Amino acid sequence: MSTNKYGFSTNSVHAGEEPDFREGATGDVVVPIHLSTTFARKQVEIPTAGYEYTRSLNPTRKALETKLAMLENARYGLVFSSGLAAETTVLIALLKSGDHIVAFDDLYGGTKRLFNNVFNEYGIQVSYVDATDAARVEEAIRPETRVVWVETPSNPLLKVCDIRAIAAITRKHELTLVADNTFLSPYFQNPLDLGADIVIHSSTKYIGGHSDVLGGAVLLSDAALYESLQYRQNAVGAVLSPFDSYLTLRGIKTFSLRMEQHQKNAFAIAHFLESHPKVSRVIYPGLESHPQHELSKSQTQGHGGVLSFEIKGTGTEAKNFLESLHLFALAESLGGVESLIELPSAMTHSGIPKELREQIGITDTLIRVSVGIEDVNDLIGDLSQALELSTKH
Repeated sequence: MSTNKYGFSTNSVHAGEEPDFREGATGDVVVPIHLSTTFARKQVEIPTAGYEYTRSLNPTRKALETKLAMLENARYGLVFSSGLAAETTVLIALLKSGDHIVAFDDLYGGTKRLFNNVFNEYGIQVSYVDATDAARVEEAIRPETRVVWVETPSNPLLKVCDIRAIAAITRKHELTLVADNTFLSPYFQNPLDLGADIVIHSSTKYIGGHSDVLGGAVLLSDAALYESLQYRQNAVGAVLSPFDSYLTLRGIKTFSLRMEQHQKNAFAIAHFLESHPKVSRVIYPGLESHPQHELSKSQTQGHGGVLSFEIKGTGTEAKNFLESLHLFALAESLGGVESLIELPSAMTHSGIPKELREQIGITDTLIRVSVGIEDVNDLIGDLSQALELSTKH
């Protein structure tokens, strides 16, 4: 449970990792990696400091949960073995057969796969709507609706939905609003403050920040819902390991520094691409050309490090461009210190049927970029030379 009294950068370094000066403790500045799977007790019925088995509770994992709760302005936090493990646990805690979800039509492909190919087998129904118009969310609500699920900015089209307006709708209909905050991270956006009930992260991305640790997180402030989620996490076993918890804690210490550089570089690259003759469209909420630019400014503290753009020409030319890059790694994922780039239609969203992809705007020439923290002139130079080569193959 968080009691937030310091700033973001201070909490990134210190929350959950205060030195222990009790008798026998060593005053570690960095929380130790508690690898023990079980914890001894002196008395049969009293677990030592509440710890009994590491799947149920682990000191290193608890430190990470405390830190993330502070950063997301939540009372409670849980961390998971992956973002999808976090999503699965939320779904099994909130839904039963016959229930219905209203979801943003532009979501991470893995989330749609989970909805469409796994939970549909258990009688869970999903309606996808363009949640940039809050009225469409309300129109899609049925008597059996239990959850509204948004991701803002969305993946990969960076659509922005009005969290406050949608939260007013979910409160009116007594529904649970789940917001995936992976793209902006707690540094730039805090959906709980805007009315969301649950915030989800793939901590693999900006929270970990170094492309070396898989993880997921759920942040919330409702005590009963937290207990329900914690019970199911323990029952299912979808927990983050102590070592991965330590790696994530380590990554968070430079959170503020990284996010500022990600955003600074993303702005520079967005402006470069917007003026390039071989680029037809740039999608970045920080640009005034973005249709929800003003909304983004009203509910965030910044615009992040992810942008998308469309290259002029064909899918072949888009592939030629991507395969001509040197500094940008052609890879899925995002949020690492290195710049990553991908073709959603052939990579992260390839599992979505082509007609559905095109219906929501994911074309064969749409490219998604996770801008890293390298020298931005080097990144722009790499993009420039690849754009020139894209039509020469």
